Amino acid sequence: MLVYNSRLIGTPVLSVQAGGPIAQISAAIVDPDNLKIIAFHLSGPLVESNANNILGIPSIREYSNYGIVIDSIDELVSPDDVIKIKQVLDLNFDLLSLKVETKKGSKLGQLIDFTVNSEDFLIQQIVVKRPIVKRLLDPELIISRKEIVEVTDYKIIIKDEEKVLKSRAEKEDFVPNFVNPFREAREAAARVETSSSDTDDKE
Repeated sequence: MLVYNSRLIGTPVLSVQAGGPIAQISAAIVDPDNLKIIAFHLSGPLVESNANNILGIPSIREYSNYGIVIDSIDELVSPDDVIKIKQVLDLNFDLLSLKVETKKGSKLGQLIDFTVNSEDFLIQQIVVKRPIVKRLLDPELIISRKEIVEVTDYKIIIKDEEKVLKSRAEKEDFVPNFVNPFREAREAAARVETSSSDTDDKE
């Protein structure tokens, strides 16, 4: 299932041992090397009183509409406990602050959100807010990770703007090529009813 990062923020973290929520997600920690969430910053009364306010992805048992489920509060770590998490935090990398442009240097806008796969928390799409001059036609662009060729400290570079816009237009113009059986049944019933009414009128 694809989930927007903006929806993840504020998601309750539920402990099986405690039998309920112990915290909520306040921010995602994203590894710039593979664009994957490796951990979450948590907030809440139970975690703000100590240094263990980081939830690593391997500790997550399940993600559902109710929240993120873990075994217990003991699964939480401090920023210095896990080497990989500490390395990423030391980079001070903020995905939501990055500009997005093409390999040719065409500026597409600023990244304002992204979607992740709730099974492995790999980023699948980025949501780009368009510059003012282009916002009237396309307020936002949704770009697949397949189009990304490079991530730097300041920007994300994608292959081709025209390909992204073409893909977006094709999705908007798409008309499902199938017959709706429920619609057919309703139309048939309406025809029968009309025919019966005409017959009654003649009599």
